[in-house]
Amino acid sequence: MKLNQIQIYSLAQVGGQCILVLEEVDGPRLLPIWIGLYEGGAIGMALTDQKFPRPLTHDLFIRVFNIMKAEIQKVVITALKNSTFYAEIHTLISSESHIIDARPSDSIAIALRARCPIYVSEAVFESCPEMLKPISEDEVQDFRKKLETMKPEDFFKDLKSKKDAPSPERPKEDPLDPDVPPETQ
Repeated sequence: MKLNQIQIYSLAQVGGQCILVLEEVDGPRLLPIWIGLYEGGAIGMALTDQKFPRPLTHDLFIRVFNIMKAEIQKVVITALKNSTFYAEIHTLISSESHIIDARPSDSIAIALRARCPIYVSEAVFESCPEMLKPISEDEVQDFRKKLETMKPEDFFKDLKSKKDAPSPERPKEDPLDPDVPPETQ
């Protein structure tokens, strides 16, 4: 699986949710992910390095891993199924690699606290409508206006037509996965 390193491009609250926009470090692509307000708050606190007297959930996770002498190596956004992103937290515990299934928002909140790299698989970028980084100030302003009114269904409306196109790096669907329509099994 080809991985592309990403970083946080922007985090914005829009109505009752947040839009986390990830940017490809060595490329021009952006990837918006809609997340809940609490998850957005957790990511925002990590971005601004806010500390609290008592550990919040993601901070507690980091403390437990540190006590276990576990290393969080990386976070990978691995898949997009039915408009839902999937992620993994890759760890090393006592010289053994472990992969933990997690939501992208939690994975990113943990990665920011652990200061580990974040990646998006090429298959995820390929399955999404292409969004490129704005270049001029006008393009930045236009992008911000689009984000204020964009809904997840607007972003994913072209997903079906893009999904039907063949992709050489696309992972094979699991025939036992209940989310795969019967006609594709």
